[in-house]
Amino acid sequence: MQLGSIVIDAATPVAVRPWHEIVQETLKRNDVKLVTYVPDRVFTPLIKNLHADPDFLTFPTAREEEALGIVSGAWMGGRRGAVLMQTSGFGTIPNVLASLVVPYQVPAIMFVSERGTLGEFNLGQALVCRTMRPVLESLAVEFHTITRHDELEFIVDRSIKQAVATQAAVAFILSPLLTGGKVFQA
Repeated sequence: MQLGSIVIDAATPVAVRPWHEIVQETLKRNDVKLVTYVPDRVFTPLIKNLHADPDFLTFPTAREEEALGIVSGAWMGGRRGAVLMQTSGFGTIPNVLASLVVPYQVPAIMFVSERGTLGEFNLGQALVCRTMRPVLESLAVEFHTITRHDELEFIVDRSIKQAVATQAAVAFILSPLLTGGKVFQA
């Protein structure tokens, strides 16, 4: 149940913050001030909050490769950045990961709203979803599929710290179990 921006978890009678507020606060706490994205319905509440927050420089890009290129350049210039994309957009970035992010040790922080599962109607989304994790593994990019609200802050916070310390990218695949996903009309 959702009351304003507070979510009441039926299993736990305690009010919990929405996932997007947790992500925003965790980015801020880890000095990630640049957020690039390709517009996505699932990320809309996070994108709106980031644009409204003067601590962030947030803007859309035309393609996911462009977003990763900007974040990579920002890192080389001393600024931490994150990219927001959906599963289908991930299908466009293996080359930029393999030729820029990984070899130049850019701690790119990627959030992927997972499509292609749990009632997906689009075959293209489902095919990219099936290949996303094997591609990340083959490029030695750490990733976490986050399904549970109670693990979100810990995983994102610790993984950002590790990405910066080891200068290695990290991807957070945000399951529809966490975000509610994209709502499909029957």
